[in-house]
Amino acid sequence: MARSTAQRFTLVESHGDVALASFATEVERGLRTKPKTLPCRFFYDEVGSEIFEQICDLPEYYLTRSEREILDSHADEIAASFERRIALAELGSGSSAKTRFLIEALLRRHGGLYYVPIDISRSMLEASSRELLDRYEALEIRAIASEYEVGLQHLRTETETPKLIAWLGSTIGNLGHEDAADFLRTLRAAMSPDDRLLVGIDLRKDRAILEAAYDDSAGVTARFNMNLLERVNRELGGRFDLDDFEHRAVYDEVKGRVEMHLVSKREQRVAIEELGLEVEFGAQETIHTENSHKYDQIEIDTLTSRAGLGTESQWLDSRGYFSLNLFAPAD
Repeated sequence: MARSTAQRFTLVESHGDVALASFATEVERGLRTKPKTLPCRFFYDEVGSEIFEQICDLPEYYLTRSEREILDSHADEIAASFERRIALAELGSGSSAKTRFLIEALLRRHGGLYYVPIDISRSMLEASSRELLDRYEALEIRAIASEYEVGLQHLRTETETPKLIAWLGSTIGNLGHEDAADFLRTLRAAMSPDDRLLVGIDLRKDRAILEAAYDDSAGVTARFNMNLLERVNRELGGRFDLDDFEHRAVYDEVKGRVEMHLVSKREQRVAIEELGLEVEFGAQETIHTENSHKYDQIEIDTLTSRAGLGTESQWLDSRGYFSLNLFAPAD
């Protein structure tokens, strides 16, 4: 007899107070520094995660469509890399919309699948997991609501079967090249020789295409960026007036990255009550909120070599905008 949805679903959640303490610590540290910064991982509270799903549907945001095209064309080829049933783990799973191509291909090939989505948004995990379980009776899900570091600890003990670890959406671009190599080395340490790592990496291209993708005409990305200040207001008693800030996205061709900033329109002082902090801003002073690094092939090869990984396969979309890379532990 088929097992119910409840029997096929488990949710593991990191301690919320710890997450809030981390947010408060990083906000205070980042707003006391020169230049001011806020870590991009804090974009993805419940509100931010919902806004990001809207970004993925924007005409300017080519990344999601490019990666979906690759997965649609090559998911069966990826599934064929494994001779027996595996566990699929995903970092930053979000709505799992693109991941369905992989889930369906693995179910077709092996008849069943153990899926471990890892995301900071519990509500997003619960909603996406319910939808997946209703659709696929041979799917079992153990969802982990946490930041990546905690999720990786679970990955090491989740299953002894081979794993495909998916890190989609070019999230690796949020890390500088040194940090990206360090994080991939951490993933490599959690992998057995039979495991594989599937990573989306955005490619260098024309400035106009890149800046439009991070500063869309409808202003959705601006709302996503501004939500960081709203989150400080909601959770830490901040007194940010969003009308006094604006969104800015610029591409640095030398560093090969799009930078996102929140720009103070005037001189001002902003109180954050829970931190007992008043933050001074000069006119046009910025808070640097995100980098999104773009790679060429030499940079991808250098990155994987330093991380102790080798490239088994690489696929590009039809326009050559985006790459999906299947890595294996190097000897």
